Amino acid sequence: MILNAIAEKLKRQSKDDFKGRYRDLEEMFKERGFEVDHSSVNRWVLAYAPMIEKRLRQFRRPHCGSIRVDETYVKIRGQWRYLYRAIDKHGNPVDFLLTAKRDLDAAKRFFRKMLKDEPLLSPGKIGTDGANTFPSTIKTSVEEGLLHPDPVHYVTKHLQQGIESDHFRVKKNMPKIGGFRSFNSARRTIAGFEAILWLRKGLGFSGGWTVNDQNDLLARLFGLQKVNKA
Repeated sequence: MILNAIAEKLKRQSKDDFKGRYRDLEEMFKERGFEVDHSSVNRWVLAYAPMIEKRLRQFRRPHCGSIRVDETYVKIRGQWRYLYRAIDKHGNPVDFLLTAKRDLDAAKRFFRKMLKDEPLLSPGKIGTDGANTFPSTIKTSVEEGLLHPDPVHYVTKHLQQGIESDHFRVKKNMPKIGGFRSFNSARRTIAGFEAILWLRKGLGFSGGWTVNDQNDLLARLFGLQKVNKA
């Protein structure tokens, strides 16, 4: 009885999280002969998006040593929250973090998350916007041994245009009106958006990187049977 009650609660929550966002996928499945409720697609996203991100994270390559850090706005339950993101100067992904506030503590949490993972290297150059939280955050990261001493910190608007454009690639599929219904659903879904962007960028793999290659990697990560090519 308890499990049934929990299942029903999750089902109701999943219908509310992105109301109306997955009806197009429901129709696409139906056109292909599959009956799938849009709330089921929502539950799949909340369950599997973080798993995809976690398993793809191990394939990220070391960045080039020069990174761009920026924050963008995400609406959750009608309120603006903040998504910290970093890429290197070539556009390769470094890391991301969704936070409730845009302050010194949030910036420090993002830097700790970004810099603790291997095989990423300690950047020698860090570009940011003019937010006054970053100089102190960089100083703290050096003191904590997360950054090598004396990294170059520059605030140059035109060099930040690359990451500002990259924000759009993550945000274009987010709810446009009202935003996400909860912080947890936003966090899980954005993890999936970021992971798929990593996958599409190629994760540093050399040579051609087709959609079939991307699908093959996901299949291997989850032990799925490879689909025959048409």
